[in-house]
Amino acid sequence: MKRKIQVGILGFGTVGSGVLRILKQHESKIKQITGEELNVKKVLVRNIEKKRGEFSEGIELTTNAADILMDEDIDIVVEVMGSIVQAKDYISQALKAGKHVVTANKDLIALHGNELVALANDYQCDLYYEASVAGGIPILRTIVDSLASDHIQKVFGIVNGTTNFMLSKMTNNNDTYEEALQKAQELGFAENDPTNDVDGIDAARKMVILTRLAFGMNVELEQIETRGIRDIQLADIEMAKRLGYRIKLIGAAIEKDNSVRVDVGPVLVPEDHPLAGVQNENNAVFVVGAAVGETMFYGPGAGALPTATSVVSDLITVAKNIGLGTTGTVFNSYQHETNLTEDKDVESKYYMAIDMQDQTGQFLELTKIFNESDVGFDQIIQQPFSKASAKVVIVTHRMNKAQQNRIINDLKKAEGMNLLVCFKVMEGK
Repeated sequence: MKRKIQVGILGFGTVGSGVLRILKQHESKIKQITGEELNVKKVLVRNIEKKRGEFSEGIELTTNAADILMDEDIDIVVEVMGSIVQAKDYISQALKAGKHVVTANKDLIALHGNELVALANDYQCDLYYEASVAGGIPILRTIVDSLASDHIQKVFGIVNGTTNFMLSKMTNNNDTYEEALQKAQELGFAENDPTNDVDGIDAARKMVILTRLAFGMNVELEQIETRGIRDIQLADIEMAKRLGYRIKLIGAAIEKDNSVRVDVGPVLVPEDHPLAGVQNENNAVFVVGAAVGETMFYGPGAGALPTATSVVSDLITVAKNIGLGTTGTVFNSYQHETNLTEDKDVESKYYMAIDMQDQTGQFLELTKIFNESDVGFDQIIQQPFSKASAKVVIVTHRMNKAQQNRIINDLKKAEGMNLLVCFKVMEGK
């Protein structure tokens, strides 16, 4: 008689409880799909005495991770704790004990994914992490499986729900940055310390994972130009609207001549582009392939049930592999030598806002700075900024990253000029 596949869950917060709920509610469907019966045997919790509802009935709760990691009956370990160091230790122990692992831990996979994948390969175990990027959107499996036959050229989009929620409130309600952040924190979208979200770190870690799967290249976090949304003012939001754009925090990985450029930062998105209409905590990722063209994946980027749905999808995949005897296959085996695109080959239009002293010759000096870098103006608008200065807004013609760096350096040296912000401008649909 075939035995049940036994599952141990590390962590019983919002995602862990969501995983258990889905497994219970969809038990019959999952058994039909996999041909296997999944049973949650043990769950690691912080407080055994806490009441956890009907979904935890009949499940052994423990405060000792070893009860799960060393249990020979447990086949699959689900890690939904959210830490890095401790989670890495537990996952390593599980893999070495011959247990398959499913995790939703984006920070861990971004920082130590290669090491853990190698460990899983050594011990012929499955390691899946679909839920680590974009919550309930099956973007990783789409890249690995559905688009495996295509040559992916670009992966870009909104991959952080907190900042998109804040920018939505700033754009639609005229909330200040501080007001939008407070609302995000009150609704649980932002932590008390929002640094990882608002400074773009969370999005950058997700782009590490997307770049690894889409292009087979291992880009380190410090190699990703990362900017957050702290510097965005309502004046920039309004000016973007006036110019026909919406400001979004965009992560982008673009392949060019067997090299890749990855960055995260505010981007002016044309108001008729689908990304401009992505509101609140939702995520949206575009994948551009040589054959399939442009495809968009949209949905909730966080939350208990959307993230838990991706975790259970990985559980189903592992269960199928166990039933077929095909475990030990790496989630993604595509690898390519990591080459970073040089600054001179990275081109874009840019939005620049400059505080310029109201004195004779300043505009001539500004024009000279751009002319010396061989960059022209697509649009230029001047507004009063203070009694003694004006705010000059420029949308440039296309220029490469080297030209942009030179212009920024020259503006810093120029007397009476202060660069307020510099954002990329997305072109076309």
